[in-house]
Amino acid sequence: MVKHSRGNRTRSRKLLRKAPRERGAVPSLGRLMLDLKEGERVVIKINSSTHNGMPHRRYQGKVGTVLGKRGKSYEVKVKLGDKEKVLIVRPEHLNQIKAQK
Repeated sequence: MVKHSRGNRTRSRKLLRKAPRERGAVPSLGRLMLDLKEGERVVIKINSSTHNGMPHRRYQGKVGTVLGKRGKSYEVKVKLGDKEKVLIVRPEHLNQIKAQK
């Protein structure tokens, strides 16, 4: 028997699936030029068509805070269980959370 592969995208068939009308779509310029400030809260929403700066699938849907910028990417602090992790994520995989009034 062949050993089961354990790649970065294993068991992500439904998790990283796009809607039929979004398939093959490249992120819009507004999405790529997203300007996030330090301390802003963001949701990690993985864009499966862009492989650069893609976080691991375990962080899909997690909310984090922006610590700073590193090149084109952002450093995002995410709480995972009782630990805090710092991820380096490109803006096409991030969604801004609107400030509550």
